[in-house]
Amino acid sequence: MSNFAAGMIRPDYIFSVSWEVCNKVGGIYTVLSTQAKTLMESGGATLVYVGPDLWKDSENPLFIEDATLYQDWVRSLGETDHIAVRMGRWNIPGKPMVMLVDFSYCHENRDWIYTRAWDLFKVDSLHAYGDYDEASMFSFAAALAVRSFYNYAIGPDFKVVYHAHEWMTGLGALMIKHFIPQIATVFTTHATSIGRSICGNGKQLYRYFEGYHGDQMAQELNMESKHSIEKQTAHNVDCFTTVSDITARECTQLLEITPHVITKNGFENGFVPSKRDFAARRADARRTILEVANTLFGTTWGDETQIIGIGGRCEFHNKGIDLFLDSLRNLRDSGMADGHHVLALVNVPAWVREPRKDLLEALKTGSCGKPLNSPFITHWLHNMTEDSIVSTLICNGWGNTPSDDVKVMFVPCYLDSKDGIFNKTYYDLLIGQDLAVYPSYYEPWGYTPLESAAFHVPTVTSDLAGFGLWVNSEMGHCGELSDGVAVVHRDDCNWNEASDRIRDIMAGWLSMDETSRDKVRDAAAGLASKALWKHFIKSYLEAYDMALKTASAKMLQ
Repeated sequence: MSNFAAGMIRPDYIFSVSWEVCNKVGGIYTVLSTQAKTLMESGGATLVYVGPDLWKDSENPLFIEDATLYQDWVRSLGETDHIAVRMGRWNIPGKPMVMLVDFSYCHENRDWIYTRAWDLFKVDSLHAYGDYDEASMFSFAAALAVRSFYNYAIGPDFKVVYHAHEWMTGLGALMIKHFIPQIATVFTTHATSIGRSICGNGKQLYRYFEGYHGDQMAQELNMESKHSIEKQTAHNVDCFTTVSDITARECTQLLEITPHVITKNGFENGFVPSKRDFAARRADARRTILEVANTLFGTTWGDETQIIGIGGRCEFHNKGIDLFLDSLRNLRDSGMADGHHVLALVNVPAWVREPRKDLLEALKTGSCGKPLNSPFITHWLHNMTEDSIVSTLICNGWGNTPSDDVKVMFVPCYLDSKDGIFNKTYYDLLIGQDLAVYPSYYEPWGYTPLESAAFHVPTVTSDLAGFGLWVNSEMGHCGELSDGVAVVHRDDCNWNEASDRIRDIMAGWLSMDETSRDKVRDAAAGLASKALWKHFIKSYLEAYDMALKTASAKMLQ
């Protein structure tokens, strides 16, 4: 299978570098882990993912080490550059080759590295703090490893692409650009660091969009170093990409460069159970969710319960968690849910202390006669009184009394099948939901609504999410629930209108008969099928083609 058009250059080797290779942290992990199989099949190149070796003293379930892979080169790299590398396979579909890099040696040369970055590319590392040092040392070590591998095992007769993901790998891309300019460099920002910071600090990104200057805001928000490496990388690589039109606009304004290619994020439907297994997996998920909820609430709600969920990282405002909770309050107070059983599942990781022992005991004994204390949370937190979700639930009066038609269950743990209460993965529970709501304020793409739709769960997203804008473009109108994905308009001034719109969508779902709901579920899955990697991977190949041609032209100058 090939997605290369006539005249496009095919890379022989692709090095895809990210902090999230074999390291499940956020959305970039999903991007890379789901694209690998399709990229290997479509590109025809030798694909090598490069990530940080963070599991040296413990087993990484995502990494299958193979000490026989390039063992002579691994040995020589340690001897010449003092960089330790472990080779193996990423335990994902396609089992791509992986190079995990130990970057600890670079820390003692940090000042020299930062000086070189300034001298060569004017990268400002003087204001570094937090994760900047660690990310930059990994990035530099990754570049050294790839440079060594290129010289040892590849050479100038082959076409090679170095693809750096997010600001955390920018320094390495710049170093490759300097050391081996014949290697084509691609840089993808999945969200600009300064744009995310503007939103995270409660500032109105969209109302005053044209008035923001990236360098000025970086200084104001103490983001100079991250913004600097991101901006300089974007300006100096052979091809700069981002994941959506809305983030491209952000790059133009804040990084002062328009991306060359939009590399939309696809999905691999191999995660979705087959038709043969789907009904059983969905029934099992619903049994698990309802068992925990009924035990927590002291109720006996059955399969008539409509489970409406939100998930993702704990970015209370950016991810629209605040708006979702307000729309639930709106639904409850309006009376539109009267006569229905509505379970709102808030699956957002927080600072978990432990699974609730009283809940565990009640689950073991099968007791659900009366609500437990604090009957809205499944795990105790270290910061119960400061957590934004807990505080909002208490402020909005979510007592979850037996007579309440709308109840909220906050699942504040990372669902990795070892949380102590559900002991299932995120996908294992997602399939049991009836509706999903992700009304993001800041969302360059939006994997969670795409994943939900792929699992036949009708979904609400916003037009401030790249995925939401794609849905509108694909449908030719603003997405409605009947399309499988409803797209809510959001801006800095329409909170109440957006809350009412989400309330009405949820109420509309409750009023449907089961036949109508099945049609909407099928529409959601059908729409998600148009966003599979087999459709979107061609934009990556276009980026690699552009980078290779640009690098080649520069070598001739």
